[in-house]
Amino acid sequence: MVYKLYMNVAVIGSGGREHAICESIIKSKKIKKLYCIPGNGGTASIAQNINIDLLNFRKIRDFIKENEISLVVVGPEKPLVEGITNYLEKYKIKVFGPNKFASKLEGSKIFTKNICKKYKIPTAKFEVKQNRSQSLKYIQNTKFPLIIKADNLASGKGVYICKNPLEARKAINEIFNGKFGIAKKILFEEFLLGEEMSYFIISDGLTFKYFGSAQDHKRVLEGDKGKNTGGMGAYSPSRLFSKNLEKKIIEKIIKPTLKALKDKKEKFKGFLYAGLMIKNNEPYLIEYNVRMGDPECQTILPNLKSDFLDILIACCRNKLSEKKIKWHNKKSICIVLCSKGYPDKFKKNIEIKKLERLKKKKNQFIFHAGTFKKEQSFFSTGGRVLNFVSTSMNLAKSRAQVLKTLKNLNWQNGFFRKDIGYKVINK
Repeated sequence: MVYKLYMNVAVIGSGGREHAICESIIKSKKIKKLYCIPGNGGTASIAQNINIDLLNFRKIRDFIKENEISLVVVGPEKPLVEGITNYLEKYKIKVFGPNKFASKLEGSKIFTKNICKKYKIPTAKFEVKQNRSQSLKYIQNTKFPLIIKADNLASGKGVYICKNPLEARKAINEIFNGKFGIAKKILFEEFLLGEEMSYFIISDGLTFKYFGSAQDHKRVLEGDKGKNTGGMGAYSPSRLFSKNLEKKIIEKIIKPTLKALKDKKEKFKGFLYAGLMIKNNEPYLIEYNVRMGDPECQTILPNLKSDFLDILIACCRNKLSEKKIKWHNKKSICIVLCSKGYPDKFKKNIEIKKLERLKKKKNQFIFHAGTFKKEQSFFSTGGRVLNFVSTSMNLAKSRAQVLKTLKNLNWQNGFFRKDIGYKVINK
C-alpha cells in the first residue's frame, strides 16, 4: 500500500489508552481524518467514534475499506489475541499490532512460561496443572505465599497472591468455575519478593526500540493493598530504570523472546510490554502484554517528542531502524478516577458535572476511559472512568497538581488513590 501524505487512520478500542493514542496521532501533520472504534466520550472530541463491536472483524473491515483508511492501530489485547491483524492483513489493510501467534505471549501465560523455560529467560519457578483435582492436590505440599494465575486473558485481574491453602482453594475454584472464561489449565508460580516495573519496546519485526518505562499501581487501596484492578495509576519513568538494568532486560528477556518467535518463523510487530519483577537489580519476567499498558500509555505518550503517527507508519513499512525516537526529559504521573465500588459492582450512567469547565495547564491532560458523551454532557460507563495526567521535572509537584484538579472536579460517584508514585515521591 502506498502511504498518502494526508491519511485516514482508525484506532480500535475504547479506553484511556486509546484516547491517549488518538491525542498523539491527531498532532501529526500527516493525519487527514481520525476514527475511533468504538471510542469514548473523550475521543468524540478529536475523532469520529464508530460504534462497531471490537470482535466483529468483518464489519470493521468493511468500514475501513469504505472510508479509505490507510492504517489501523489496535489498542486492546482481546482483538489481537483473537487474530484481528491476520484477518485485516488478508485484505491488504495495514495494521499496527502483533499477529495471532505473537499475541499468544499475552493470550496464554503458559505459552510464555514455556518460552522462558526453553530460552532460559529469568522468571519465577512455575508448575502447570491440567485440572481442579491436580491443582488441589498440588497446594497441599507447596510453600506459601503462592501465585496462582488463569492461563487466558483476564483484563489484568486473573492473578491471585495466596497467603494460605484456603485462599489458594478459592482461587482454583474461581478459575475452574469459569470466572475468566473456560479454563483448561492453571499456572502456579513461586512468590518473588521485589519491586514491579513495566518496560516497553516498539518493534517492526526486524528491529526494536525502547518506548518508555513505568510503574503501575494495580491494587485498589492505598499502600498497594486490596484487590487487583486494571490499574489505579502509574508514573513514568520507573524509579528502578537505569542503563545497566536496561541492558540486562534486553539481553536476558527481550532478545531471547523475539528469537523464540523467529525460531517459529514468526515476528513481532507492535508494542511489547514486559511486566517485570526487579530483585537485587536483576530482572525477572512476570508476564508479557502485546500492547501498550493502561494506564502506563497515558503517562508515557505525553512525553513523546517525535511524530507518533510517523513512528507507527515506519513500523508497518519495516523501517523503524530509520527513525530516531525523541522524548521530553520530564517525569509523568497518572491518577485514575474510578466509579465507587470498582473493581466489584458499580453504578453506570452517572453524569460527570464540571468536567468541561476544569482548567488545565499545558502540562496537564485528561484522558477518558469509561465515559460517553450525550449532547454536551459526559456520563460514566465503566469502572475506570477518567485518567488525570501531569508532566514536569518533579513528580511530587505533578501529583499535587493532579490531586488539586480532582478536588476541583469533586465527582461524588468517584474515588481515587492519593498515593500514586509514593515509592519514589516519599524517598
